[in-house]
Amino acid sequence: MTASPTTDAVAADTAVIRALRRIRVPQTQRNRELGLLIFTIIIYTSAVVLVQLGAVGELDVGFLIYCCGGLTVLVVAMHIVLRLRARDADPFVLPIATLLTGIGLAMIYRLDLHWNRNGWEGYSTRQLAWAAIAIVLAIAVTMLLRNYRVLFRYTYIFGFAGMGLLILPIIPGLGTDANADVWVSLGFFTFQPGELAKISLAIFFAGYLVRTRESLTSVGTRFLGMTWPRARELGPLLVIWGISLGIIVLQRDLGTGMLIFGMFIAMLYVATGKTSWVLIGVVLVVVGGFLASRVLPYVQSRFTNWLDPFNPDTINGSSFQLVNGLFGLAQGGLVGTGLGQGRPWLTPVAESDYIFPSLGEELGLIGVFAILCLYMVFTSRGIRIGLAGQDDFGKLLATGLSFTIAMQVFIMVGGVTRLIPLTGLTTPFLAAGGSSLVANWIIVALLLRISDAVRSRPRVVIG
Repeated sequence: MTASPTTDAVAADTAVIRALRRIRVPQTQRNRELGLLIFTIIIYTSAVVLVQLGAVGELDVGFLIYCCGGLTVLVVAMHIVLRLRARDADPFVLPIATLLTGIGLAMIYRLDLHWNRNGWEGYSTRQLAWAAIAIVLAIAVTMLLRNYRVLFRYTYIFGFAGMGLLILPIIPGLGTDANADVWVSLGFFTFQPGELAKISLAIFFAGYLVRTRESLTSVGTRFLGMTWPRARELGPLLVIWGISLGIIVLQRDLGTGMLIFGMFIAMLYVATGKTSWVLIGVVLVVVGGFLASRVLPYVQSRFTNWLDPFNPDTINGSSFQLVNGLFGLAQGGLVGTGLGQGRPWLTPVAESDYIFPSLGEELGLIGVFAILCLYMVFTSRGIRIGLAGQDDFGKLLATGLSFTIAMQVFIMVGGVTRLIPLTGLTTPFLAAGGSSLVANWIIVALLLRISDAVRSRPRVVIG
C-alpha cells in the first residue's frame, strides 16, 4: 500500500518545520544584554582601577584579576544560561544588577585599602565570595525553575516559611547579640533570615491575593470619590500590620517591619486597583509609627535623631553616624572628590549601612543620581514585566519583588539623607552583606524567569 500524495506533503512539511526549529534564530534580547554587560564590565573595572590609583597610587593587577575577572566570569556564565534556557528574558535586569554589585565591590575595596584589611579579613574579599554564591544560586534558580507558576501551588508553604524565617532570630541559642534581633548564628557563619523571608512572603502574598481578589474588590461604601472596603475585608491588612508591629517590637527591626507592610500594600493595590487600600495603609503606618515612637525607646531615639541630629547631647552619641554621613555627602558636592580621594571611613560602618554616603562623597551628586537612576530602571523593568503578562500570579509576584527593591532603596537612602528616620536595612546590591546579596540575586533570577514566560507564553493565565 503506497502513501497518498497528501500524506507525503504533510510529512515533508513536518520535516521542514523540524529543520527550521534547529536553526539558531538571532536572540535580539540576549545580544542587547551582552552589549550592556560589556559596557557594565568596563565601568566597574574602571572603578576599581580608579580606587587603586586614587588610594595607593599604583595598580594591584592580582586583585583586578580575581575581583573584576571573577565577577565577569560569573555574570557571563549566567548570560550563557539565559541564552540557552530563557532566551526571551528581559535584557536590562542582569546588567543593572551586575553594575550595582560591581560598584559596591569597588567602594568596599576602597575602605579595605584604608584600613589595611587583606585576605579573608577584607570585606571586599568576603563580598566577592558572597557574590559568587549569590550568582550561582541565581543560575540554579534560572535553570531549575522552568515554570515559575509551580510556586503558586505552594502559596501557604511559602507563607509559613516566611513567618518561620522571621521568628528564627528570637529563638534562644540562634539569635546573636546586636542592636536588633535580625541575625542568626549557625556557628560557622551568620545570616539575616529576614532577607529570604521577604521573597517567601512575596510569593505568599501573590498567591493569596490571586485567591482572594474577588472578595477584596467587592462593592463597599462610596465616599470622597473612592470605594472603601467593608470592615470585614480589613482582616488581612490588619493581620499584616500586626505582624509588622510585632517585628518592630520583638526584634527591634524597624526597617523589615516597614518593608513587609509596604510590600503587601503595593501588591494589594495592584490586585484590587483600589486607592482606598493605599490610604488605609498609610494611616496604619502613621498610627504604628506614632505608637512605636511613644512606647519603644529605640524607635523614639531614631525619631529624635531624625528631627534634631545636631543636638549637642546626641551629636557625639546616637546621631554621630547620621551627622558624619551628611557631612560626607556635603563634602562630595556636585562631582565628588574622586574614587579613592575622599574620607568615607570617618563614618561608622561605611561599607554597609552607610555605603550610599560613601559613594556620594567620592562620586558626588551626579554619581549618586546615576545610581538612583539604575534602581529606577531596574524597578520599572520589573513592574513592566508584571504588567505585560496576563498571568495574575506572575503580575503580582513581579510587582511585589520589584517594589521590594524600590522600597529598600527609599528607606535606606531616605534614612541617610534625613528624609525619613533611619532604619536597619541595607542598600540592595551595593552594601556589604551576604544575606542581602543572595536574596537580591534570587529576585533577579525570578524576574528573568517571569519575563521570559511573559514573552514566550503570554496566553497562559492563572486566577
